[in-house]
Amino acid sequence: MSDIRRSILWVIFGFSLVLLWDQWQIYNDRPATFFPSSSPSHRAAGQEPTPAGDSALPTASMIGTAPGSLTPPEASANIARETHVVRTDVLELTFDSEGGSLVGATLLEHFAATGKALRRDQSPLTLLTQDGNRTYVAQTGLIGGDFPTHKTPMRLVSGDRALAPGQDELVLRFESAPVNGVVLAKTYTLRRGAYDIGVRHEVINQGETPVSPQLYLQLVRDGQKASSDTPFYSTFTGPAIFSQEGKFQKVQFEDIDRNKATFQRTASDGYVAMVQHYFATAWLLGQGIERENFVRRIGNLYAAGMITPMGAVEPGTTQALDTVLFVGPQLEKVLETLAPGLELVKDYGWLTILAKPLYWLLEKIHGLVGNWGWAIVLLVVLIKAAFYWLNASAYRSMAKMKAINPRIMEMRERLKNNPQQMQQEMMKIYREEKVNPLGGCLPILIQIPVFIALYWVLMSSVEMRNSPWIGWIVDLSSPDPYYILPLIMAVTTIFQTALNPLPPDPLQAKLMWLMPVIFSVMFFFFPAGLVLYWITNNILTIAQQAYINHSMGVPLKFNMPKFK
Repeated sequence: MSDIRRSILWVIFGFSLVLLWDQWQIYNDRPATFFPSSSPSHRAAGQEPTPAGDSALPTASMIGTAPGSLTPPEASANIARETHVVRTDVLELTFDSEGGSLVGATLLEHFAATGKALRRDQSPLTLLTQDGNRTYVAQTGLIGGDFPTHKTPMRLVSGDRALAPGQDELVLRFESAPVNGVVLAKTYTLRRGAYDIGVRHEVINQGETPVSPQLYLQLVRDGQKASSDTPFYSTFTGPAIFSQEGKFQKVQFEDIDRNKATFQRTASDGYVAMVQHYFATAWLLGQGIERENFVRRIGNLYAAGMITPMGAVEPGTTQALDTVLFVGPQLEKVLETLAPGLELVKDYGWLTILAKPLYWLLEKIHGLVGNWGWAIVLLVVLIKAAFYWLNASAYRSMAKMKAINPRIMEMRERLKNNPQQMQQEMMKIYREEKVNPLGGCLPILIQIPVFIALYWVLMSSVEMRNSPWIGWIVDLSSPDPYYILPLIMAVTTIFQTALNPLPPDPLQAKLMWLMPVIFSVMFFFFPAGLVLYWITNNILTIAQQAYINHSMGVPLKFNMPKFK
């Protein structure tokens, strides 16, 4: 029986190594060695994107009326294509006169990721862009007839290029030339300190017949993952759709490729977003406005958006609709004020119910100490204090196991040829010493969801980006450049493992030591803030475990299996 268990354990261990290797290959933009994907998931870095052109429009089947010519000759004859750069205190935006689309957004208060915590790359982070390597833009237009679209040339008719000192608002207005008598005007309103942009769409009917266009709002993006992902950790990147009926629904690029995307198609509330690690964009419509949500693939790009009717526009009249475009970091308190459910773009995984209060507490601690690194340390201290008595119960059980471990090992050696009697003697020792071999497991299992939730809080919070702790750690979201924190974590993990009683089975004892070592190696590639969290937890665990062992008269002895 022990041979079967040993074989199963080694199979599990080997399979874990295979999965880790495949994840490493995928992270480095190479195909998985053992389990390659059967369908393309997203465009590889550096692959030439398909321009977001005519095909980026919603399909005719979504609206029931085929769109007409996108760029009629009379609309483009007198308007030269150009770009307009506009700057506020937190955003630098680039607008394209083709469609009046937003084709560039630089976040001035967030540095570009360097992948190292040694220094800051002082260049601001670019979120929206349209160049030879990346495509990520926000577009709008009209469909349901021969109307202006995101491909129709537009003229900037008014607007400053920069937010002046003391100025709180900046307004830009784009207008198209008439397309079959219909003019589309877009007015962007940017506010000081804000990442939400008001976008008013006006349909001006200069023709002689009524029109009933529909407005589409879409985000078009390539399938590249965020650069802040690590080899063994990956957050969601892709479209997300929220409504009160469908709740928050993430749409994987792979599902779009296979035409198997599931989400709420029609709604009267909510938003459509593009999500990546730390940052997001979203189109927001007011409550009660009917809309049809869509996602689709356009060549090597992906579009997500919504379509809403503008209503009948009589000749000589104008119909307007106000929308909001969010382009910025996933600051939870800011997102909560913009729209119901928008804070869900911050991905806490399946433990949101625990992660949100932990983030709230972390933010409160940061408000007191003013440093996110020390806030992490103090939060772990508070959590360990809250679970002190539960941990004490587990460590007392471990201490008892450690005290009787010599008897167990001697008995196993003496009865190694009689497994049945060995099992009976072991249970007898447990009864005599009033020891539950599983007594140390349950209290620890109860705490696991809390620490997993805290893990997600630290990995998802944009506040960690470019935030220093002490000395050489100038970015808690990037790996330690000198590997000092991972080495400390490896030492504390091994020290903690040595304080635990060895399992009676030699193979299990070896695996109990091998898995923490492998786990520690993985953390060499993890963000410094996450490693700091684990170090603090390890040190507090060692201190409590050593104290309980001492109070119970169990000598401080390191238990190591014999590797041979």
